[in-house]
Amino acid sequence: MPLLSGRFLLSGASQPSLAPQTRSADASGSRSRAARAGFFETCANPDCATGWLHPWRRRSGPVFEGGWSCSPACTRARLETALRREMDGRGTVEPAHRHRVPLGLLMLEQGWIGAGQLRQALDAQKAAGGGRLGQWLIRQQGVSEVLVTRALGLQWSCPVLPAEAYDPQSLAVVAPRLFVDAFGALPLRLAAGQLLYLGFEDRLDPVLALAIERMTGLRVEGGVVQGSHFRLAHARALKASFPPVELIEAVSEPAALHALVRAVERARPVESRLVRVRDCLWLRLWRRPQQGPLPEREGVQDLICSIGGAWI
Repeated sequence: MPLLSGRFLLSGASQPSLAPQTRSADASGSRSRAARAGFFETCANPDCATGWLHPWRRRSGPVFEGGWSCSPACTRARLETALRREMDGRGTVEPAHRHRVPLGLLMLEQGWIGAGQLRQALDAQKAAGGGRLGQWLIRQQGVSEVLVTRALGLQWSCPVLPAEAYDPQSLAVVAPRLFVDAFGALPLRLAAGQLLYLGFEDRLDPVLALAIERMTGLRVEGGVVQGSHFRLAHARALKASFPPVELIEAVSEPAALHALVRAVERARPVESRLVRVRDCLWLRLWRRPQQGPLPEREGVQDLICSIGGAWI
C-alpha cells in the first residue's frame, strides 16, 4: 500500500517549459552534479546575487529541473518561476470533443449494429438517466465488447491496447496512485525503454498523458483497452506498491510555493520536477540517480498539492 501523509497549509508564506532529458542523460547528469555541486557548480538561479562559485558551501543539493540551487532563496526563486509557468492558463475549460463522431453513429456506419439496436440502446440510456452507450449496446443488445472497443479506438483515433501481459508492480512508479485511480489510467507497457503505453477504458486523457510525458521524459501513447480487461487490470494496478506520496492542500499560490520549497530543501534531491495535472501540482523528487528508463520505487518521492481546495 502506498505511504500517504496529508497536511493543510492555512496561510501563505510571507522560461518556457523544460522538457525532461533522456533517462541515460538523467542518470549520468545526476552523478556528475552530485560530484560537482557545492564545489564547482554554477547556481541555476539567473538572479543569484551571491556569486557563481561557492566552494565553501559544500551543498550537494537540491537539484531542480536539471539545475543546482546554491541557497534556499535560490531554490525558492526557481520554484516560483516553475509555479508561474504551470499555473498559466489554470481554470480554462477544456474544449469538448464535439468533432468526434458519436459512438453509435460510427458503429452504425461500420455496419456493426443496426438502426433498431441503436435506437433501443439510446432509449434505454435516456430512461436510465445516463450510462455509456457502449455498455447499453453490450448489455441490452448483445453487441460484442470487442466491436465496441474497436469503435472507441476509431472514435479517438488511437490503438486498442492489450492487457493480458500487464505487470502492475513494474509500472507503479510511472505516476502516483491518486492519478491512476482518479483518471482511470493504466500504465500498460514500456517499449524499447522509450515508449510508454497508457491505457484507458472509454476515452483518452491527454492532460494526464502530457504530464506523465513531461515528468518521465518518455514518449506516451494513449489507447483504449477492452472494458472487462481494463477493469481487472486497473483493480490490480491499485493494489501495487507505489512511491511514497505526500498530499498537501494549500489555500493560495504563495502557500503552495512555501510547501514546495520546503519539500525540495528538506529532501535535497539529485533531481526534481514540477508539472500541473488539472488543478493539482505534481512534484517528484529523485533521492538518488536514476538507472534506466524508470526509477526504482524507493528512489523517488511524490508530492501532490492542491490550491484553494480544488482536488481532482
